Amino acid sequence: MPLVAKNGGGSNLYLRRDLPYCFVAMNTKTHKLNLSGLVCPQPVLECRRFLEQEPVQTFVAYVDNEAASANVQRFLEQRAFCATVEKEGELWRIAATRKENAPQAAYAPQQPGKKILVFITAEKLGQGDDELGARLMAAFLATLPEMGDALWRIVLLNGGVKLTATPGDALESLRKLEQSGVSVLVCGACLTHYGLIAQKAVGESSNMLDIVTSLSLADLVIRP
Repeated sequence: MPLVAKNGGGSNLYLRRDLPYCFVAMNTKTHKLNLSGLVCPQPVLECRRFLEQEPVQTFVAYVDNEAASANVQRFLEQRAFCATVEKEGELWRIAATRKENAPQAAYAPQQPGKKILVFITAEKLGQGDDELGARLMAAFLATLPEMGDALWRIVLLNGGVKLTATPGDALESLRKLEQSGVSVLVCGACLTHYGLIAQKAVGESSNMLDIVTSLSLADLVIRP
């Protein structure tokens, strides 16, 4: 899709729908990363991917909400950048410059053979607002691939099994994880209780012995 220039006021910010992307402004030679339109935690993840691919010393990122600006700024400061935030119209502009003599960010290697199990017992994350809890759970599942090969197994029971039978972002994330090689175990008794045996669209129906054994074998258990 072609880029569309926003010429008002001499701006060099280019916008398009299939975000995010990065380009180098022709007259400033400044890398500009457009992270607007992305939901948490995608602005930080895309910023990290950009830095892994482009060892830049300075660049500017744009987000469309204050929470994202704070998250990206904190991420950059943790990776030896000086980052300042300014509001520009409906966007937040984050100007980042790598600190002098600062090394390139090093990401901790995963321990070989380490097995992480994620233990999900509800279809929503946290207590309070159910709609927010559903969005948080979807975001949590979408972020799990960032664990890499250490993510071994996901176990769902009680209300968590509903995620395997309810169309939406959470189900799609579970499917992608399973396709990538992550084992997904779903409590069969829980599916029966909720009448969801036929609707289950991802994972392997399992039993309490398999679940307890999985918990004992995992090096780390994460329960959101």
